[in-house]
Amino acid sequence: MIGTTVVMGFGPVGRATAQALAARGSAVRVAQRRRPADLPPQVGFSACDVLDGQAVRQAIVEATQVVVAIGIPYDGRVWRTAWPRAMTNLVEACATTGARMVFVDDLYMLGPQSEPLREDMALTDFGVKPATRSEVTRIWQAATGRVRVAALRAPDFYGPDVGMSHLGSSAFGALARGKTATLIVPPDIPHDFAYVPDMARAIVTLLDAPDDAFGQVWNMPCAPTRTPRAILALGAEALHRAPKVRAVPLGLLPLIGLVSPFMREVAEMRFTLDRSYSVDATKFTRRFWSDVTPFAVGAPATARSFSPRREASAE
Repeated sequence: MIGTTVVMGFGPVGRATAQALAARGSAVRVAQRRRPADLPPQVGFSACDVLDGQAVRQAIVEATQVVVAIGIPYDGRVWRTAWPRAMTNLVEACATTGARMVFVDDLYMLGPQSEPLREDMALTDFGVKPATRSEVTRIWQAATGRVRVAALRAPDFYGPDVGMSHLGSSAFGALARGKTATLIVPPDIPHDFAYVPDMARAIVTLLDAPDDAFGQVWNMPCAPTRTPRAILALGAEALHRAPKVRAVPLGLLPLIGLVSPFMREVAEMRFTLDRSYSVDATKFTRRFWSDVTPFAVGAPATARSFSPRREASAE
C-alpha cells in the first residue's frame, strides 16, 4: 500500500521493521515517547505515549498503516491496566484515521498447552499476563468491522544485537565473552524461537497483503524446533568457544521471585518453559512463505554480533 507506515516502538522488532521498510524506499516514521539515538536518517519520528489516546491519534494522523511493536514493563500489575488502555487507544485511533494495523503479539493468551500452538485455540483466563493478553485480543477482535487488524503472534525471539532475549546477552553474549551462558529457559527442552529479521519480513508481508489477511491471527513461522543447548552450540562453534551452559532450575523461580521482581513475573509464565514449546505456523506458510532463517545461519550471526571485537569496532 502507498503511504506512510508508522512503527509504534523501536525495540528489536520495531527497529528491524523500520529498517526493512526504509531499505525498500517506503515512507516510515517511528512513534514512541523518546527519539531513538540510533534512528536512521531516512526514518521520521513522532513523540507519542501509547497510553495517551490523543497522542496516538496525532502520531498516526497521516499514516495508512501502523505496526504495533511496543513493549510495556514486564510486570503483571502494570500489564493489567496498561495493555488494555494501549490497545483501546490504538484501535480508536485507527478507526478514526482508517489506518490498517499489524499488531506484533505473543502467545501468552493461549495458556498452558500440550501441543503445538495454533491460531484457533481458545483464549485463556489463566494468570495475570495471559489473561491480560486475552483481553487485549478481545478488544481488537471486537473492533473488526471498524478497524482492519492483523495480529502476528510470535514466541520468544532472538537475533543479532538482541540483548533482552533468552538467547541474548546472558546466553550468546556470555559465550562471546568467554563466559558460561546462563539460561532461564531449560536447555534441553525443545523451544521455538523466532528470528527477528524474519519477524520484520513477516510484518512487511502482512503490510503488503490485501484486506482479506486482516481481521485475523497469524502465527509466526520459526526454524524447526530445537533445544536452547543445541542452538547455543551452533553459535559457540562460530565463536570457536566451548558451549558452556548453566540454567536456573525452574523449581527455584518462585523462591528467587521473592527477591527478584523480574523472576517473580517469569515464574507465572513457567508453562512456556516446562514443556516442549512449539508454534504451528501452517496457516502463514501456506498463504505467504516458509523459508525462515535456519538456526545454522541465525545462531552464528547472533553469536558474532556479541563479539567484543565487533562491539569495540562499532564504538
